[in-house]
Amino acid sequence: MTTGTTMNTGTTTNTGPATTAGTPGTTLLGRLTALGRAEVTLLARNRTAIFVALLMPAAMVLAMKSTMKQSVLDGTGLTVAAAALTGGIGIVLIQAVYMNLVSAYVARREDLVLKRLRTGEVTDREILIGTALPSVALALAQTVVIIAAGTAFFGLDAPQRPELLLAGLLLGAVLLTALAAATSVVTRTVQTAQLTTLPLFLISMMGSGLFVPLEIMPGPMASVCELLPVTGVMTLVRTGWLGGAEGSDLLMAALTGLAWTAFAVFAVQRRFRWDPRR
Repeated sequence: MTTGTTMNTGTTTNTGPATTAGTPGTTLLGRLTALGRAEVTLLARNRTAIFVALLMPAAMVLAMKSTMKQSVLDGTGLTVAAAALTGGIGIVLIQAVYMNLVSAYVARREDLVLKRLRTGEVTDREILIGTALPSVALALAQTVVIIAAGTAFFGLDAPQRPELLLAGLLLGAVLLTALAAATSVVTRTVQTAQLTTLPLFLISMMGSGLFVPLEIMPGPMASVCELLPVTGVMTLVRTGWLGGAEGSDLLMAALTGLAWTAFAVFAVQRRFRWDPRR
């Protein structure tokens, strides 16, 4: 077994009969749709993954909202509801995309699903993207619910800069998908995925502004936390919904997120494992 395989970026290895380009399922959209549909079926059978992706973010948002004190947020311009709900979007991205996808990639690898898919016409990138589509769609749907609940029941305004909010969500989805694929390299089994995903989860919870705004941290600590993987995403998301940051802060947030994304993609291209770790 190989320990790492360079990703196939465009050539096909299908050994079966050739198909015409216009045949359904041979287009990029057709292949991604088929992969996404298969992943939805597998995801629906995993009750634990569904529970974590759907209920845990809501439970954590409610818990943080009930325990967070407004006095802690004095000087930040945030209310408890605003901090908890925008942080909830970050939790959704981390749990529904990152943590769920690490388990998915590992499970498909150990069951030889990834290896079998590579013998068809789909490219390596399409396999990874198609597997991620249901998780990303689930995270985006939950984000819509959080924003609707915030405006309807918690007195928050509609997103002030929707373009920034959308940019933050898309950047977060791509970044966390790439980080999930990279983390799967060091994850031997689906069970150990709970351990290998824990560092990013805890670091993001405490240092990326999910529930503790960077504005209330000491200067040096805030400067370090600004460089964490999810911090830039949260800056864009929070500014897109609530307003606030401008100019250089937004540029720094975007560049940080893009830099981490590029690093994760590079790691996946060099080290992603397609064969089971046995």
